[in-house]
Amino acid sequence: MMALVASGIAYRHPGGGELFSGIELDVNPGERVAIAAPSGAGKTTLCRILAGYLRPMQGTVSIDGIDISLFAGRPLPVQLLWQQPELAFDPRARISTSLLDAGPVPDESLERLLDRFDAKAAWLKRYPHELSGGELMRLSMVRALLVEPAYLIADEATAMLDAVTQAQLMREMVRLTEEGVGLVFVSHSPSLVNRVSTRVFNLSSAKL
Repeated sequence: MMALVASGIAYRHPGGGELFSGIELDVNPGERVAIAAPSGAGKTTLCRILAGYLRPMQGTVSIDGIDISLFAGRPLPVQLLWQQPELAFDPRARISTSLLDAGPVPDESLERLLDRFDAKAAWLKRYPHELSGGELMRLSMVRALLVEPAYLIADEATAMLDAVTQAQLMREMVRLTEEGVGLVFVSHSPSLVNRVSTRVFNLSSAKL
């Protein structure tokens, strides 16, 4: 069982006060854990720490007992879905280049994922600014899943999308958890949290 474990996590903004400390969070395959806290409490920061984009001031994040910092140079089994999907792509490169920067991918795997998220092969020839937010988010899902991650971290990943695209992508995230992928997500929609999460992690009450 490849558990995602955050142990003793502390973080402070450079030149600022402590954001949180003593955070303990374990997520198992197939779980859908919602991170709840008021604005400014550090939800986005914790998501980036869990996905390896930020190093905590203290503590560790590990997968199956292996510190995620040791995955340098290899695809990380934790992938982040950004609230702004354009951040997942190099603005100077075509989408195809960004999708394949993790290494060679079998054509059938890419085709299967494009089909799963209703993404068009023609989009791969374009630059990020030539696509809509919904199109980029679909491609962000494809990009994240090409490396077959054990966990997805979704930081308000569907908040800026239209209702139809939101619903479709959330259904796919739930399906992924049914296939064994663990999901950690942030949402300001109580109804979405109640409908989707299997557990809620209250960041504010978890701080020491």
